[in-house]
Amino acid sequence: MAKNDPYAALRFREFNIFLILRFALVFGWSMQFVVIEWQVYALTEDPLSLGIIGLCEFLPAFFLAPFAGHIVDKKEKRNLFALCISLFSLISFGLFWLTSNTVESSWETSTILYGIYGLVFFGGVLRAFFGPTIFSLIALLVPKKAYPNAATWSSSTWKGANVFGALCGGFLIAWIGVNQTLGIVFLLVMVALVLVLQIAKKPILNKGNNESIKESLKAGLSFVFNDKVILGALTLDMMAVLFGGAVAIFAVFAKDILDAGPKGFGILNAALSSGSIITMLATTYIPITKNTGKKLLISVFGFGFCMIIFGASKLMWLSVLALFFSGVFDGISMVVRQTILQLKTPDNMRGRVGAVNSMFVGSSNELGALESGIAARIFGAPLAVMLGGTVTLIVVAVMGVKNKPLRDLDLTKDIEAHEAETDETT
Repeated sequence: MAKNDPYAALRFREFNIFLILRFALVFGWSMQFVVIEWQVYALTEDPLSLGIIGLCEFLPAFFLAPFAGHIVDKKEKRNLFALCISLFSLISFGLFWLTSNTVESSWETSTILYGIYGLVFFGGVLRAFFGPTIFSLIALLVPKKAYPNAATWSSSTWKGANVFGALCGGFLIAWIGVNQTLGIVFLLVMVALVLVLQIAKKPILNKGNNESIKESLKAGLSFVFNDKVILGALTLDMMAVLFGGAVAIFAVFAKDILDAGPKGFGILNAALSSGSIITMLATTYIPITKNTGKKLLISVFGFGFCMIIFGASKLMWLSVLALFFSGVFDGISMVVRQTILQLKTPDNMRGRVGAVNSMFVGSSNELGALESGIAARIFGAPLAVMLGGTVTLIVVAVMGVKNKPLRDLDLTKDIEAHEAETDETT
């Protein structure tokens, strides 16, 4: 096996452009999420309203994902990505306009609230396309032997943008207000739109031109559900986010439990992601290839345990520490999952597999937000988070016993095979 090159993917110009535009896009998206959560809770003072935000984004993202995957496999990826970003800019501008009316008090609170829910729903439609489009595009920007490194850098960029986006979102709410912060989000989205046009159009690799939508969807779903490693990795992450995650109710902790205000709200969001990005950057130098399955199981278990500590904490420093280490474990699981998908997915199925990934993982964020909101209302936020962390530990234990292919997973041979394939073609 060739010596590991931590900068392998960064040696390709278009991949660097992709990382910059992804950072701008996710940075803005993360800020927007923080602002919306804070604004909605300020308007309603009801944790269930935070869960409704998750439901509004989950429904279209989940049910449209299979069809989105079929479309992504059939379409040119660069232009499709540009279209998604263009439509997302309309959402950002719409939220900026809505909150300007909040400042002027020219509209009723219910009108503004329903407007936010509507735009979030539209965002869920776009989420169905964003995931599979990005997943497919990455594979067209670097050679196969650089897939693991590209997955690590892409995930690190995503997490890094989350860190600074969440942190800046919380601070900017306090410094310049909700409306002006959303104006900055709109500008960031426009920057991403300009950058994506610097990437050349890519070939369409799906040759099944006569394949019906039904056959296409069935093929994509069958591939995922018949592969125990892919299915196990996606299920683990989905259950951890669905039950163990607490991002949607951080506003409750910051405002009512830790008495930390909007700045503390931003710090809590950033703490979770900061641990992830440090871990993921480390994996560019120390790849997670040996005993990959066991490391995945341990990392998800560690994530659930840290969330239990966070739920029980009444101290700001302990809460931040627990979230930081939960991010460390989450970073490992994210790199492993993305590497598994990139290495084991055929080129002609990347859109559909990326769509299933969005259904399992992306949509679980929104459904998890609903679960967190309902549980927080019934049990209170601390107990809701501790129960969710406990469920995560149980899921890991069951998966470790029942899914032997995932438990024994080692990615070393897969990476060596792709390196050999690349050497032969060159």
